[in-house]
Amino acid sequence: QVQLVESGGDQVQPGESLRLSCAASGFDFINYWMYWVRQAPGKGPEWVSSIEPGSGPTKYYADSVKGRFTISRDNAERTLYLQMNKLNVEDTSVYYCVKGLRPQYYSTASAVLSLPRWGQGTQVTVSS
Repeated sequence: QVQLVESGGDQVQPGESLRLSCAASGFDFINYWMYWVRQAPGKGPEWVSSIEPGSGPTKYYADSVKGRFTISRDNAERTLYLQMNKLNVEDTSVYYCVKGLRPQYYSTASAVLSLPRWGQGTQVTVSS
């Protein structure tokens, strides 16, 4: 059974940093594209970032987070990360990690929003 457990969310001030983690189980983690998606209160989901299977050399970022966020993965620990720097109030959201549809299969940013969310998400609040 697929499980994705997000953690690391917190309330911080603008300009601060957080690192989110997502512990994965129940599937062959190393062979899947992994994604971060966020959803702010009263708004639709937003794709944040994608990372390739394996060592993850290919990474993609939404323009809104490019240069501030870094996605990474530890396949031995079956964990996905999102390092978030220079946070601003617009980053306030619940953050979800999402697994790819099937091994090695890449989904576009828009298609990722239709993939199932197996975890509960982690709340990030940026407020002064």
